[in-house]
Amino acid sequence: MAIFLSQIAVVKASTWFTARKLILSTPRRHELVRRSMASNRASAAETTRFDFLVIGGGSGGLAGARRAAELGANTAVIESHKLGGTCVNVGCVPKKVMWNAAVHAEYLHDHSDYGFATEKVHFSWETLKAKRDAYVSRLNHIYRNNLDKAKIETIQGFARFTDDPEPTVEVNGRKLTAPHILIATGGQPSVLSDEEVPGWSGLRSYLVIVGAGYIAVEMAGILATLGSKTSLVIRQTGVLRNFDAFISANCTKELQNNGIDLWKNSQVKSVSKTDKGLEVTIVTKDPEKNDEKISTIEEVECLLWAIGRQPNTSGLNIGSMGLDTDERGHIIADEFQNTSRPGIYAVGDVCGKALLTPVAIAAGRKLAHRLFEGKKDSKLDYSSIPTVVFSHPPIGTVGPTEEEAVKSHGKENVKIYKTSFTPMYHAITSRRSPCIMKLVCVGKEEKVVGLHMQGLGCDEMLQGFAVAIKMGATKADFDNTVAIHPTSSEEFVTMR
Repeated sequence: MAIFLSQIAVVKASTWFTARKLILSTPRRHELVRRSMASNRASAAETTRFDFLVIGGGSGGLAGARRAAELGANTAVIESHKLGGTCVNVGCVPKKVMWNAAVHAEYLHDHSDYGFATEKVHFSWETLKAKRDAYVSRLNHIYRNNLDKAKIETIQGFARFTDDPEPTVEVNGRKLTAPHILIATGGQPSVLSDEEVPGWSGLRSYLVIVGAGYIAVEMAGILATLGSKTSLVIRQTGVLRNFDAFISANCTKELQNNGIDLWKNSQVKSVSKTDKGLEVTIVTKDPEKNDEKISTIEEVECLLWAIGRQPNTSGLNIGSMGLDTDERGHIIADEFQNTSRPGIYAVGDVCGKALLTPVAIAAGRKLAHRLFEGKKDSKLDYSSIPTVVFSHPPIGTVGPTEEEAVKSHGKENVKIYKTSFTPMYHAITSRRSPCIMKLVCVGKEEKVVGLHMQGLGCDEMLQGFAVAIKMGATKADFDNTVAIHPTSSEEFVTMR
């Protein structure tokens, strides 16, 4: 498999036994740290002091560190792997490169309708992978150069809190401390055990993806569009169940329209290896008859688990710091990113709230301004955060769903506007993909609190509407804005 994203667990048929052995026998992060730290603890030198110590060189940690350094703080960043974290190395960035390639594949279907002859087009996965990996590598170097220019010390290794009275971190036998320590270690993919699913463990010809969240949806769309036979196994009847029902239903339908084999009300029961690949056994429940059906997908080349993420705190020894965590192990932080231990803060995915790169960046910068510029009220507003799902076509959403708005404001105080149409791009193409849009408005003034859409160009049109919603725009403000014609976005200012 040429794609490795940290949000998914990958099992290849050709290396099934090796993968299973590595996954099940490789020590967890805390086990690696425990052994290395134990051998070095006795020889630890005297403690090095900083103004700001950041654990984690991902989006949130780097943003906070650089802003703190700009404000005059003596800062250090500790990172055990590559700078840039999940987003740059195995998440948003490589995903978007592959999504762009998939969009090219979609347009190829439409070229003849627009008068272009493309009979001999050839796609090279190797070329795409090489360019994608080279781009990520350049970003790693850029991040390191930016830290060096800001005179931020970069420390490579695993961090672990010690039992010292003053909050102290140990890395490779070296002790570090600061009056302000930020935990920004992000998350890691949730992986099933051999007890939960017995036998689990270039571009492939047949793939099975398990999950109904945005990562599963994105990967299924990318791989299917680039030519792989793809099955998506979901526990209920639709994908993206946390999104507005309008979006969830449409995205589920679009996945099927794009040739993805959707296994609804299903779960993987077991996985076994045969001479022809993986054999995935699936149990499907019939909600009406209340019975189960056992099916088998044979000759599977690759099995991808996209079943969620968990906080990356193993080995940090946060227990010795007395940090409060939730039932899933996320570090609990208040609106100012304070943890339960004074002087220790947390931002980003490790907190389990709004798991988005721009959120971590914004929170890290706000924290730096509060700590080192005296802005006591500096904090991130977590409401009305826009986000995009790079499905096919893309989804854009900001604010509460219709159901959430009704629950918060009462059905009588919520007004919904929605539309569905075929974008002008598809007016002359044999391939069709609708664009759907919804506005969620509340109160007599019809304040626009939620906006949800899926269709061609929705990823790029969301940002501007998100600004308007953040500023408190009403439906009348939308109506009073002159439409841009011919575009899909004009539908938002002409809805009735």
